[in-house]
Amino acid sequence: MLRVVLPDAVAVEEAFADPPEAQLYPEEAALVRDAVDKRRREFTTVRHCARRALGTLGLPPGPVLPDRYGAPRWPARVVGSLTHCHGYRAAALAHGTAVTMLGIDAEPHGPLPEGVLEAIALPAERAWTRSAPAGTHWDRLLFSAKESVYKAWYPHTGQRLRFGDAELRFDPDRGTFTARLLAPPPARPPGRPPLPRTLDGRWLTGKGLVVTAVMMAPTAWVY
Repeated sequence: MLRVVLPDAVAVEEAFADPPEAQLYPEEAALVRDAVDKRRREFTTVRHCARRALGTLGLPPGPVLPDRYGAPRWPARVVGSLTHCHGYRAAALAHGTAVTMLGIDAEPHGPLPEGVLEAIALPAERAWTRSAPAGTHWDRLLFSAKESVYKAWYPHTGQRLRFGDAELRFDPDRGTFTARLLAPPPARPPGRPPLPRTLDGRWLTGKGLVVTAVMMAPTAWVY
């Protein structure tokens, strides 16, 4: 799934089941000590994927702990993102010299629950989902793509986005989307380049899932 939509510069590890060898570090286990079994299994397997991706980058394994807002913290000069849903877990990591922003998300490919689209979509986005080609649950894809935008943007900028802070447009034929950032960007230190006002992404459906990825690199995506 995500291996298809991300370039070779990104180490992607996916799991469609929870492998018995997946284990947590003590500090990770403490975070889910009181969680239900489903939550513990998701948490464990997605970190197993992350450690395998770190190995692909030539880096040693280690605990993957969240920051105050739940975003995973990575070793220095590494960017990455995690996602999990029913029947799927994945990690995508890259060296910071090759990728500057990276966000991934996976969702079951079905309609959003009643009322969710109205909560997450801008008027133009809601109108487009009603007229878009049949065969794809565009409301769920929109939700997933906005999650990927947030996961790419926040670790790089420290700015937390709301669903209404980015307007998305999809290309159904190419499997791509563009996010136009509407929120005022955070201040940048002197000498730092300005932040982009658009982010590009890719998406794919299959195996009962929809996956999305947002990436910004010093050069265009190369496959």
